[in-house]
Amino acid sequence: MSSTDRKGFVFTGWHMIGVMCLFFGTIISVNFYMAWQATHTWSGLVVKNTYIASQEFNGKVAEARALAASGIAGTLDIDGSDIRYRLVDASEKAVAADGVTLSFKRPVGEDQDFDLSLQPQGEGTFAARHDLAGGTWIVEVEAVKEGRRILHHTQRISVAGEAR
Repeated sequence: MSSTDRKGFVFTGWHMIGVMCLFFGTIISVNFYMAWQATHTWSGLVVKNTYIASQEFNGKVAEARALAASGIAGTLDIDGSDIRYRLVDASEKAVAADGVTLSFKRPVGEDQDFDLSLQPQGEGTFAARHDLAGGTWIVEVEAVKEGRRILHHTQRISVAGEAR
């Protein structure tokens, strides 16, 4: 009679392939997820010093909440080279301001960025004329009354035409 000893679990090459596939599959899946998040959530805004920007973040959030609570809002209207911005309060009544400044920025690069001061037209409307190159712009609006900021609004727009 022959007796055979029953062996326990034997780790084979197939097991190693499975372990490697699970290990690298997890890493690749996480990398794809992170790349997707980065490309779909990036605001396009670049700061000169990330450390200083991080220190100012909480103060900017508090100011943004206070400005949002005021109920003042605005609408941007661009028709060719005519640029208009209208300020209204929560009840849609015109809001007076001492000045409105628009900062036009490209999502990447600074060579075409410019600031534009709008002139009051009455009834909470401010306007200026300026030719805009086609493409994507980030417009940052700041309205000031009696030396205090009463509105800060950022909007991404697309202008028809060729980008320069």
